[in-house]
Order: sequence, then structure tokens, then C-alpha cells
Amino acid sequence: MTKSAMQMLEEARAEVGAVAPAEAAAQVTAGEAVLLDVREGEEWQHGHIDGSVPAPRGLLEFLADPASPRHKAALDPARRVIVVCASGTRATFAAATLKTLGYDDPVVLEGGIKAWAAAGLPVNEHEYTGI
Repeated sequence: MTKSAMQMLEEARAEVGAVAPAEAAAQVTAGEAVLLDVREGEEWQHGHIDGSVPAPRGLLEFLADPASPRHKAALDPARRVIVVCASGTRATFAAATLKTLGYDDPVVLEGGIKAWAAAGLPVNEHEYTGI
């Protein structure tokens, strides 16, 4: 049976939770979560949340898998991972992928980095352009 992209997105949303920017910032500050930015490298260079872990969605499985030689040490399957993209769609698919990889608590940053910046939360010294 064929599925549409929207059906796949809705299924992914049903698998993972979401967290508002202020709540995400508080969790990261308290050391309760890590931010995982799944945008492409060019987007990252235009602005990102300081301390977030860059992992383009196309490489996510390799960077998140603890058994992979490319694994990023900051990504721990037992720790809450707040997934960030521009507005939330890629993050939703990425969080569902993390769940498949055995991550206990992947969630999506509601509204992505755009909502983070709109909430007045800091984006590194480069102005975020929304690219």
C-alpha cells in the first residue's frame, strides 16, 4: 500500500512528542536534554542554537547509532534528544528515526529554530536568516 508524505508525517508525529522553545531551553540549560540540529550544513552556518549537535538528516542514522564509527558522542539513546530543524517537519521524521534506533525520548522542537528565535531565545552570533 502506498502512503503519501503527509500520511508518513502524521504517523511520525504520532510516535514522538514535541516541546515548546522555552521548555526546550530550560531542559537543555538544566542538562536534562541535548539539542540535535538536523538541518543541512549551509543552514547551520547561517545560524544555529549554541551547543546544539549538528547532524544533517541524510547522515542521521550513522551519527546517532552508537555502534557506528561516525557516532557523535553527545547523542545518547538514554537521554532526551530535542530535534531541531527550520520549522519542525524534518525534525519529526528524524525523531521517529531516533525512536527506531532505540532512543528512549526523542522529541521535536515545536516550530523549529524559527519558533526558537521568535521566542527571543538566542541563536548564535550570526543572525538567523531562515534559509
